[in-house]
Amino acid sequence: MSQRTVVTQPRPFIQTAASSQWTSGICDCFKDLPQCCFAFWCLPCFTCKTTHEAGECLCLPLLDMFGVIPPITTAVRVSVRQRYGIEGTICNDCVHACFCGPCTWCQIAREIRTRSNPIIFVN
Repeated sequence: MSQRTVVTQPRPFIQTAASSQWTSGICDCFKDLPQCCFAFWCLPCFTCKTTHEAGECLCLPLLDMFGVIPPITTAVRVSVRQRYGIEGTICNDCVHACFCGPCTWCQIAREIRTRSNPIIFVN
């Protein structure tokens, strides 16, 4: 019987997730189904949790109920975009906040989660 000795172990390829684009699209809610369900069933709780993860005041999103244009959703989206160097305009942020509120919050939460854990192991 001959035994073969392994001299070197295979190493994973390490790739960082830093980019000037969003890591997921506005309609990619099904990439993270638990968050999607949480946002669908209890959007006020989800927005407060996400705002807290973004480093802002916990109850700030509750002010969105008093305006036609959701100012807090727009502001948090702009803040996350600027923090991570994501390209875009405040006009696009405002449009997403007005017409796709829950999807916008899901995208913000996915971005915070992805950017806070930037190392991806690829075999």
